[in-house]
Order: sequence, then structure tokens, then C-alpha cells
Amino acid sequence: MMKQYVFAGFGGQGMLLIGKFLAMANMLEGKHVSWLPSYGPEMRGGTANCSVVISDEPIGSPLVDNCDVLIAMNLPSLDKFEHTVKAGGLIVVNSSIVERKVERDDVRVVYCDAAAIADSVKNPKGANVAILGAMMGADPDSVAFDKMVEAIKIELGERKMRFLEGNKAALVAGMEAAKA
Repeated sequence: MMKQYVFAGFGGQGMLLIGKFLAMANMLEGKHVSWLPSYGPEMRGGTANCSVVISDEPIGSPLVDNCDVLIAMNLPSLDKFEHTVKAGGLIVVNSSIVERKVERDDVRVVYCDAAAIADSVKNPKGANVAILGAMMGADPDSVAFDKMVEAIKIELGERKMRFLEGNKAALVAGMEAAKA
């Protein structure tokens, strides 16, 4: 089994971080993982994306040309990566700021109002984790919830542990929204 993901958005939206969360959670499940960031020199406000590869076998290359799952947090990311999703794959769109619909009919699509979900759980900076939860809700085989929470703890570290409960709430709300 090999699964390839692309997380894309503006710098500052937390796409690299949720990519790390997914990679760490799957590593905790004993899988082989790779995480490859890509961002412009302007960082915050510029484009930022990462690819995550998860496999039962060693991974030959971290490069992803055709992904199984795309999370698009903004319109430029949807425009750039929509065509790279494999037929039958999953696209999760941040409908908080992306107004256009996915133009393909050979993929599954989840529209996630990530900002509203994050606000509803009183974690206004948690839109990235809400859309990660939506991906998990739409693709329950992606990773176990408890491993994701453990990965968030590890990646946040002691210094940012105060954000754990808000992130858990955003994750759960995103999962529930995708299932609805």
C-alpha cells in the first residue's frame, strides 16, 4: 500500500504543519513516510505546499506527481494541483475562501468551511487542523484518530501544548463535518 498526499495553500495557513502531523501519525503506526516541503522565499502569504508519501514498504522517492489526496486551502492551490489527483482520489477544498467548484467528476470532493469550523470550536487559528479532520472523515483509512492526536502532541512539543485541546476539537469537528 502506498498513498500520496499534497497539502497546499498560502504560507502561514499551516499546510506544512498538518503534513508533518500526518507523516508523524503514520510513522507512529509503523509505516514508512516521507514529508517534502515546498515554499517560495516570501513564506507567509506566498504559496506553500508539501507532499507526504505513506507506504508499507520503503519509499523510493518523496516526489509526488500524481496524488491520491489533495487538500487545497486556497484557489491558486486548487488551480495548480487539481489535475494532479489520481482518478478516484480525494480533493478537500477550503470552501471558506475557495468559491469555485472542482471541475473534475472522476474524484471524490469534500468542501470544508474550515474557518467556520475552527471558529465554532473557539480555535480561530485551527482551520488547517479542521480541514485535516475533514480529510480524515472522508478517508477514515488515512490514519487512526489516537495516532493523529499523539502526533499533534509530538509536533507541538511542550512549549505549545496549550494548543492541544483546541486542535483536538478542530480535528473532531472537521471529521464530523466531512461525514455529514
